[in-house]
Amino acid sequence: MSGRLYGVGLGPGDPELVTVKAARLIGAADVVAFHAARHGRSVARALAEPYLRAGQVEELLVYPVTTETTDHPGGYQGAIDEFYEAAAARLAAHLDAGRDVVVLAEGDPLFYGSYMHMHKRLAHRYPTEVVPGVTSVTAAAAAVGRPLVERDEVLTVLPGTLPADELAARLTATDSAAVMKLGRTFPQVREAFDRAGVLDRALYVERATTDRQRCLPLAEVDPASVPYFSLALLPSPLTPQVTEPAPDADRPADAGEVVVVGLGPGARSWTTPEAAEALAAADDLVGYGPYLDRVAVNPRQTRHASDNRVEADRAAHALALAQEGRRVAVVSSGDPGVFAMAAAVLEVAERPEFAGVPVRVVPGLTAAQAVASRVGAPLGHDFCVLSLSDVLKPWQVIVDRLRHAAAADLVIALYNPRSKHRPHQLGEALEVLLEVRPPETVVVVGRDVGGPEETVRVTTLGALDPGSVDMRCLVLIGSSQTRVTPTGAVYTSRRYPG
Repeated sequence: MSGRLYGVGLGPGDPELVTVKAARLIGAADVVAFHAARHGRSVARALAEPYLRAGQVEELLVYPVTTETTDHPGGYQGAIDEFYEAAAARLAAHLDAGRDVVVLAEGDPLFYGSYMHMHKRLAHRYPTEVVPGVTSVTAAAAAVGRPLVERDEVLTVLPGTLPADELAARLTATDSAAVMKLGRTFPQVREAFDRAGVLDRALYVERATTDRQRCLPLAEVDPASVPYFSLALLPSPLTPQVTEPAPDADRPADAGEVVVVGLGPGARSWTTPEAAEALAAADDLVGYGPYLDRVAVNPRQTRHASDNRVEADRAAHALALAQEGRRVAVVSSGDPGVFAMAAAVLEVAERPEFAGVPVRVVPGLTAAQAVASRVGAPLGHDFCVLSLSDVLKPWQVIVDRLRHAAAADLVIALYNPRSKHRPHQLGEALEVLLEVRPPETVVVVGRDVGGPEETVRVTTLGALDPGSVDMRCLVLIGSSQTRVTPTGAVYTSRRYPG
């Protein structure tokens, strides 16, 4: 006998809106499947986590594309159709083996949900049950306390991906409406409400029923702040608005915080979704000028650029802004915890005058990881990370650490290798390394990796010219187990001779 397929709705975000039946089926299933973008995090799984049990098989279904372009011969639709076929085949293998499969869905499974694509491919072949969930539309109406429809009124649900002209026409012809799929479509959706003459009574609801819920008039929304999990609502005109929607933020003075954000080494695609979200939520951006320039300008935000050598002053400024109730993002390149602003902020936050100011750190892809990825896996075994800057520690300490790291046969990632103020130090560092390491030791030099001037070269310790390296470079010194393959890839073996 085959297993049974369940499409289970989890509601809009409040864990208490998961139905009793949904919770029971999730806990009883042999297999729990859920969709996610390439970052791998799933809102649906997070909602279902309290009901999962040990021993269950989890099937993560990762979309090949979301909003980005694709080189698939069938374009976006071809790539997504191929993905749905492959995902359905994975679930069918479990069902054929007699295992019950629960497919999780935010909101309701058959309301703009990914589950429907599994349903269309599998429901005619296996016993199937759909468990409904609270939709984002009804959750949004509850959030603003306004009826969707009364008496003989008509409610129209529309995708924000429609052209503005068509949206406006449909809004004009209905009594009440909910427009889904906002985010990038928000400017044309707002324009459509304006053309239809109903912008003055339209409302905006973001992340309904969660602790990050936001409700305000549609006309007052900053387009740059709109996430995908939001919608525009045109409530029933028969019920006047008695009270204003929950305000966006008349925040108390103690509601500020400092978030130290890592942008990654260069390419925007290397900035994590969590970092992008923290940047979008900020009132103020604080950082070294060139790093701030990598963040898209938002007129709602205040930017505070400063020189690269005033980390403590920058940290104090950010903490003082947070004391005033501001949400502050301190911007770092790479990872903020690796020779960057996280330690500086936490150090200054220890001062008595900043007691109680919350500080959060959002990680980023490091320069060492980025450079390593361009050539293969030179960090495949034990490695250490050293900065050659002697601004905050004596040069002799750096030399001593280099000598010990070389003697320990670690792969070494050198940050801040050579500046105009200390052009001689990289040469001295190489001499120290050559006391222990042979000249043929593999070396990788990456410059502006992820940026428009990216270069990566593979050389040796004996052949490396210090004059070819500057502060925009990262230098990887291989160990005795670092190899260059015939194809030019570099790796350090996971095994070490005993």
